[in-house]
Amino acid sequence: MAVGAEFIEFIKDQMSGFAPVAVRRMFGGAGVSYVGVTFAIIVDETLYLKEGPDNAADFDAESLERFSYSAKNRRRVEMSYRRAPSRLMDDMDEMTLWCRKAYEAAVNARR
Repeated sequence: MAVGAEFIEFIKDQMSGFAPVAVRRMFGGAGVSYVGVTFAIIVDETLYLKEGPDNAADFDAESLERFSYSAKNRRRVEMSYRRAPSRLMDDMDEMTLWCRKAYEAAVNARR
């Protein structure tokens, strides 16, 4: 399922407290970035945020699953993105906090 333009605009609005993010469509989903650093992805209108050592406990505390997909060889591949808590869709302040941590995780992963 493709990501709808309306959902992309909603996510951009919800993240506006963090930064003016860019969203680029890719592989049937979309990547969310700030100053060229991708810190979130959208797949099937579900938001996933970058996980790193400093925010993994936040995801673990809420039992939020990792994004995964089936590779061509039918092997399951997990990525370092985890589902965002659904409450972030209604709380811009908390969305800002989670985006900051996800952005920091993405920056640190590039090093």
